[in-house]
Amino acid sequence: MTETAKKELVIPQLIVGLGNPEPKYDQTRHNIGFAAIDALSRGWKIPLSENRKFQGDYGEGIAPSGGKLRLLKPMTYMNRSGQSMQAVTSWYKLAPESVLVIYDDMDLPIGKTRLRLSGSAGGHNGMKSAIAHLGNDQFPRLRIGIGKPKNVSAEDKDTVSHVLGKFNAAETQLMEQVLTFVIECVELSIQQGVEKAMNRCNSQTITIP
Repeated sequence: MTETAKKELVIPQLIVGLGNPEPKYDQTRHNIGFAAIDALSRGWKIPLSENRKFQGDYGEGIAPSGGKLRLLKPMTYMNRSGQSMQAVTSWYKLAPESVLVIYDDMDLPIGKTRLRLSGSAGGHNGMKSAIAHLGNDQFPRLRIGIGKPKNVSAEDKDTVSHVLGKFNAAETQLMEQVLTFVIECVELSIQQGVEKAMNRCNSQTITIP
């Protein structure tokens, strides 16, 4: 019984952060997925390096739980992120549900994170590509809130400048704490399964004291 329950746990083996290459996109809201992978890379001492076969910056090492873990930042640009992800999952024969994708979400306020076992792309181009290349939407994802500009409709060009803009000083300070919390959420997902981690990661709002 315990063995069966263990098998049903969704344990990430590949953690992917979404973003755009090129220095001009560094520190932008849309690249918070990249920042999360960088934080995990530093925290777990898993160095990342360019991997042309996987079309991304890639690293592998041992997770805090002791299992093998892979980190990936696709360098294909956001709307083709799935190509890089598919290259890794095909090479290592990983099931879609073993892939945890971290990305920005404008519908969540800054300081909020949302962990889910599956779901639609919600208009996010990186996730549309991920779903297309992994073949379904049955894989876990961790959304990091970046907030939205006030009094702006979804079609407004200000939305684009917001997403591709950089965090201000106060937001940057807050996002550092959010990324620390993201590491905690990912570690919990690996140790106890994504479903268990959801209780912790979806219930907390990070604020500046």
